[in-house]
Amino acid sequence: MKRYQVIGLIAGLIFWAACLGNDQQTQTKVLQDRIDSLEQDAYVPGFGEFMNTIQLHHAKLWFAGNNENWALAKYEIDEMKETFDDLEKYVTDRPEVKQIPMISPALDSMEQAIASQKQGRFQSAYLLLTNTCNNCHRATDHAFNVITMPSAPPVTDQQFKLGQNR
Repeated sequence: MKRYQVIGLIAGLIFWAACLGNDQQTQTKVLQDRIDSLEQDAYVPGFGEFMNTIQLHHAKLWFAGNNENWALAKYEIDEMKETFDDLEKYVTDRPEVKQIPMISPALDSMEQAIASQKQGRFQSAYLLLTNTCNNCHRATDHAFNVITMPSAPPVTDQQFKLGQNR
């Protein structure tokens, strides 16, 4: 009888271990399914939202550079670059995204102009950047969206000139 008890105990342990393994696999699958669901349901801005963000930084860049607020100008160009990177990363279903690399030389030129802290160089680089935006719009059948030099600050609650209210 002892022999049958030992065999029964071993069989019970094997069954219990098998159930435990299946339970862990089940829990792992449930957790992976939840992760996959969250990834599918995560909000990703659309192409237009990314472009609006870039346009806002483009306009703020103009006022920062014209007021020789080079730290703010650097911040704005960095934000533009980051948004272009995010656009390429998150909006992969739009053919326009393939044209984004055409903006890189203009962004690099702007970064160099900001680093030089020379007004004339900044304005030339800004014109190049603006023209490159419009060239990209034409290349992607968005020529109706013409970017210009801003005539008024895009926000009224930000100071662009250094030294005021510091």
